[in-house]
Amino acid sequence: MKFDMNQEGTRLTVNVEGELDVRTSPELEKELMPALEGITEAVIDLKEVTYLSSAGLRTLLSAAKLMDRQGKMVVKNVSDDVMEILKITGFDSLLTLE
Repeated sequence: MKFDMNQEGTRLTVNVEGELDVRTSPELEKELMPALEGITEAVIDLKEVTYLSSAGLRTLLSAAKLMDRQGKMVVKNVSDDVMEILKITGFDSLLTLE
């Protein structure tokens, strides 16, 4: 998994690539949560994510809960495979998807 973050003012865009699983999610969470401090709009782009495990879902939910208190978070460009995981787990109703 690779990711890059781009902050413009109080907007943070995070592009994630590869598998977001038990092995890689802690790395993303470790970098993402502090980066959200002072952010009012977060965009998580999953266009290049090929697999999302429960650990990845937890990372997304943690970020969404934080952003609910200080702004908004959008998850965009979700592949069909990842969308299926979001629907099966009910996360499609917990996250704002574009």
